Formats: sequence, structure tokens, C-alpha cells
Amino acid sequence: MAVPLTRLNHAVLYVRDLDRAVAFYRSVFAFEEISRMGGQMAFLRAAGSDNHHDLGLMALGEGAPRPPRGATGLYHLAWEVPKLADLAAARDVLAGLGALVGQSDHGASKSLYAVDPDGNEFEVMWAVPRTEWGDFERNAVVRPLDLEGELERRRA
Repeated sequence: MAVPLTRLNHAVLYVRDLDRAVAFYRSVFAFEEISRMGGQMAFLRAAGSDNHHDLGLMALGEGAPRPPRGATGLYHLAWEVPKLADLAAARDVLAGLGALVGQSDHGASKSLYAVDPDGNEFEVMWAVPRTEWGDFERNAVVRPLDLEGELERRRA
């Protein structure tokens, strides 16, 4: 029997410097820091979230190695924004922080990819309404993202 899931509740990341990581995620997503366990862990909640916390950060110290690219383990987390315009604003924020590393059109979603100060990759995505998925219902693609064109098409 399969385990019935409803959604991802939260993620916890290892980081080297807790204060730096908290400041980064607060500046990108305006997370509220709801709790801290000494200098080792911090718990952050997104505005309007029903979760106790959406992101936990656990400090390992400055000597901890960055995650090696291409090794097994977590590739990235995906944070969803409610509107396509929010994705455009996120691109500006991430680019301004030097964190933006990629942009993709996946048909059923439009996505930005970024890295935090510890090299943890994450995605910020906008989900295309399911009624518009068409062939993407059962097809995954990675195409260049034309965010300006997509914004213009959806304004028309």
C-alpha cells in the first residue's frame, strides 16, 4: 500500500553559517524567523503559510564542505509563487544577489534556478494552470524561458 501524501510540508538544509543563510532566505523570500535553537538551527516560515515552518537550517560550521555537483543526494527544492509577475520579480531579486543560475520553461511550469551561499540549489516556479497543460499533462520538457514573452501573452 502506498503512503498517502498531500504536499511537502518543510525542508531542512545543512548550512555553514546560520546567520548568513537566514539573512539570504529572508532577503529572497521574506521568510519570518520563528525559532532558533542556539547557534545551530533556525526555523523559517513563509508569509501566509499554514506550516509551523517551511524551512529549517542546521549549521555545520565554516569548515563543512559544499555539496559536490553531480553527487547523489538532493538536487533542489522548488518554491511556488502565486503569479507569473511574482516569478519576474523573483528573477530580479535572485539576479541582484548573484544567486540566479538558470531559467527554464517546463511546459506545465516556468522556473528559475538559484543557489544559496552554501551551494544548495533551489527552484522558484510558477505553475501553469492545469487546464492549459495540454500535451504537457504527460510530457516533461526543458526549454529556454521567455519570461517577458510569457508575461506579454498572458496580459493580452
